[in-house]
Amino acid sequence: MKTRIHIDKVEPAGYNAILGLEKFIESTSLTRTHKELIKIRASQINGCAFCINMHTKDARKAGETEQRIYALNAWRDTPFFTDEERAILALTEEITLISNHVKDETYEAAAKVLDEKYLAQVILAIITINAWNRIGIATNLIPA
Repeated sequence: MKTRIHIDKVEPAGYNAILGLEKFIESTSLTRTHKELIKIRASQINGCAFCINMHTKDARKAGETEQRIYALNAWRDTPFFTDEERAILALTEEITLISNHVKDETYEAAAKVLDEKYLAQVILAIITINAWNRIGIATNLIPA
């Protein structure tokens, strides 16, 4: 396996545009835990090995437990996640699997536990990792 194309080198302006969105997400009030849960869960759904590898390492460095990382793909069936995290994970799944649309119930559950600004930041974070996943998968980025 090898990387097909290095978009950052071939089309740096486009790559930097997505990087700008990532930098915005990093500047928001989203907690490190919420950011990493979003990134790992979306990457699991999309099957982006590069991003799963990167973000599980980042999550561990930020203090995330092995137990929660391992259980993330079965979060509904564990007691390990808060109500806020559950709302974020449900929204992450439905936005990532966008062809099924985001259910009103899912959005309303998130809006109930997150203020409007935080909810907007969560949505933007989900969109951003999905863009990175698509770059990783389309270009065959290989985990280090």
